[in-house]
Amino acid sequence: MAAFPHFYGNNAIAQALAQMIQRQKISQTILLAGPEGVGKATLARRFAAVLVGQPEKIERDDLSLPANLTILDDREKWTSEKRNDDPLLFSTHPDFTTFAPDGPLRQITIQQMRYLRELAQRKPLRGSHRVILIDQLHRANEQAANSLLKLLEEPPEHVIVIATAENLYDLLPTIRSRSVVFQFRRLNENEIAEFARDRGLPDLEARIALGEGCPGTVATLKLEVFRQRRELVLAALECGAGVTPFGEWVRESEGFSSRRSDKLDEYLKIAYTVLQDVLRAICGQALLANRDAQERISRVAKHVTFSWIELAVRKVDELVEMVRRNIQKASALDAFVISLRNPAVSESTLREWRT
Repeated sequence: MAAFPHFYGNNAIAQALAQMIQRQKISQTILLAGPEGVGKATLARRFAAVLVGQPEKIERDDLSLPANLTILDDREKWTSEKRNDDPLLFSTHPDFTTFAPDGPLRQITIQQMRYLRELAQRKPLRGSHRVILIDQLHRANEQAANSLLKLLEEPPEHVIVIATAENLYDLLPTIRSRSVVFQFRRLNENEIAEFARDRGLPDLEARIALGEGCPGTVATLKLEVFRQRRELVLAALECGAGVTPFGEWVRESEGFSSRRSDKLDEYLKIAYTVLQDVLRAICGQALLANRDAQERISRVAKHVTFSWIELAVRKVDELVEMVRRNIQKASALDAFVISLRNPAVSESTLREWRT
């Protein structure tokens, strides 16, 4: 039997949190780490609902809901001064509050953490706990992380702070040391298929393949949008691998530059999955996610080496860091393609000479 209703996978973590409640030995700082969409914030809300009640109110703060996504998108157009004066939070339930990354750079800010510390001093209105969720704490800047640390050193007895992060080691060691840490894993095929069937999701096979074991991704994936974005990623890798001439990439880049609402980080997430499948194709293994793009991925795989894959991943890692500094997205992708193209062409040519 599931420890929390409508929660899928990572049962050992769910059971451990349920036992905290049953034994009334609840850690005041809980850190949930793992891939985006694997269910970290969902489990945090389920956990909070048992403690403070009214789950229907808590679920209204789910950041994937259309109304909340609209709020996040609208705030990107605000000036930084306006965002600073009105820190982002969601709190439909009086004793449960969610802080989420804000602004075009999607950061947890010092203003949010200052408000969190103020909020933590207030007694709960209904029960004995006030639960605060910081979603994607790895997006906190240094000032915000240090401000939070001051609260974690001596939290009020009634406060429970739950934070999520994709990578534990993006957080301050002192924050990790003051937290009870749970590392989430991706769901296996049976678990993710059960989730998708229970939700009655369309395009089941494609969603399961592209969701990579993350139920949140499976549920919210817009296949048409995903494939449009993957088309650009494939074009970049094809050009970087020397499969297509640079002129073809220039046309793609110009179109991308004109789509101002598109965020580069969404393309970078796709790039990792495509590169993983290119590597599998090199090794003669079946593709994991992008099975419907088998032909194009195989063509790239025939033109590159393991060192090219290593270089490509390193360059994507660099772009992920640069996104947080508000770079010019089209120029960044152009530089990415150029950095891959010359090594790829020379290596593939040498390989052809050897054979």
